[in-house]
Amino acid sequence: MTNLPLSKLQEIFGERLQENVRMTNYTTTRVGGAVTGMISINSSSEMEFALTNIWELDVPYHILGSGSNLLISDSGYDGIILHNRSHNIRVITKNDPPLVIAESGAGLGQMAQLASRRGVSGFEWANSIPGTVGGAVYGNAGAHGTDVSQILQSALVMTREGGTQLLSNEDMSFEYRSSRFKREHKSIIILEATFVGQKADPEDCMALLHELTEKRKKTQPVGPSFGSTFKNPPGNFAGKLLAEAGMKGVTCGGASFSEKHANFIVNNGGATAQDYYCLIRKGQKRVKEMFDVDLNLEIELLGEFEDVDQA
Repeated sequence: MTNLPLSKLQEIFGERLQENVRMTNYTTTRVGGAVTGMISINSSSEMEFALTNIWELDVPYHILGSGSNLLISDSGYDGIILHNRSHNIRVITKNDPPLVIAESGAGLGQMAQLASRRGVSGFEWANSIPGTVGGAVYGNAGAHGTDVSQILQSALVMTREGGTQLLSNEDMSFEYRSSRFKREHKSIIILEATFVGQKADPEDCMALLHELTEKRKKTQPVGPSFGSTFKNPPGNFAGKLLAEAGMKGVTCGGASFSEKHANFIVNNGGATAQDYYCLIRKGQKRVKEMFDVDLNLEIELLGEFEDVDQA
């Protein structure tokens, strides 16, 4: 039984509000229970409208992009999922240096490919990251030795307290896989981001993009997963520690740590969110016991999970 004002939300959002939506088709792990409601967001202006009303009604909510960094419990979530599908991207090559302006729901791969085809370098590394611009800015996503902090010029954001505002790169206070807002657990919504690139030959950009993508494919498993599960601890690698702790191939239900890369948990078929959670806690416990290192999640947990003793 939900306490959400669904009739009021239906009045405001109409057919855009879907009720009792199972999340298995909206997460890259293909697990997750049902959420009370989901609203599709197709532009930054729609996001502003939705948030204004959600905040006014004081309704619990969560922003969903590609679903790559989110584990929703099997029991689901009694709140509203705002499915961010705002994906407009503009590449401004006349500017010096060239700019790429992307709405927060745009895929990183989509942005990287469009910029590269237009001869704007600096985005090639992002092609193999299965996330969206909004999540990437919030969490300072990165690969191949670079990250969002090195290319972001500014971000248009919205907060409950301050409304809509334009923040600079410095305002975000980026750190490894983190921004000030992520560290402070602040409720901030990225609406749009402006990135700075360099002018280059489109063929060179695409060649580098394909080279980096192929390199990543060789080291990462196929199949439903988050991508990386844990952040790399200072001076080390989460995958290396997990492998040395004997976690490769360790299974719980339908999920297992990948034999190819231990920082990936793969759905082998029929996995549940609790299976993933079981492996997350088991991996953290083993690494702590063997190396006295705390592995921190790169993903978010939503809903209730059962904590059981991890042997």
